[in-house]
Parts: sequence; C-alpha cells; structure tokens
Amino acid sequence: MELPANVQNQLMQFQQLQQQLQMIMYQKQQFETQLKEMEKAIEEMEKSDSEEVFKMAGGILVKRNKAEVKEELSEKIETLQLRVTTFEKQEEKMQKRYTELQESLQKVMGQGQ
Repeated sequence: MELPANVQNQLMQFQQLQQQLQMIMYQKQQFETQLKEMEKAIEEMEKSDSEEVFKMAGGILVKRNKAEVKEELSEKIETLQLRVTTFEKQEEKMQKRYTELQESLQKVMGQGQ
C-alpha cells in the first residue's frame, strides 16, 4: 500500500522529532550530571577545614583559595541550572508535538486499514 505524500511527510517529521527529542534528553542528562558533580564538589569542600583546595586545571592540580573555587562553582551551577531548565522546556514542547503527531499518524493509519 502506497502512503499519501502528506502521510509520508508526517512520518518523516515524526522520525526527525523523535531524534531531536532523544538529543535534547541526552544533552539535558549531561548537564544534570555536571550539575550533580559540582554540587557534590561544593558539599565536599564544606567538609574541609582548610581554606585552600586543589583544582584541576589543564591536567594539573593547582592550589586555590576555597572561597574563590566555591564562588566559581556556584556560578557554574547557576548557569547549568538555567540550561537544564531550558532543555526541560524544549523537551516538554517537543514531547507535546511528538504526541500530537503520533496521534495524528495513528488516526490516518487506522483509516487506511
């Protein structure tokens, strides 16, 4: 059975949307992982009585002031939280479009049988 051009187009959009959705979810997961690592680093720094910590820089450890590193990490956490929120919004919109397209295709395929 030959599918009409508009149905083929919808199927192609559906597949592209599926791939985009997977990519967004993957990227969001990557940022969430980085976020957890930075939050864990701050948590571990809080346990230390020392005012100095070591920070990885270009493959070497550099001694740094704990307050400065904490401030840097806090700024990075804030940025990552914004990115995660942005990806969540994109994911939500794409998921809605994905569901709508899926339902539309199911109706068209159901009518064709």
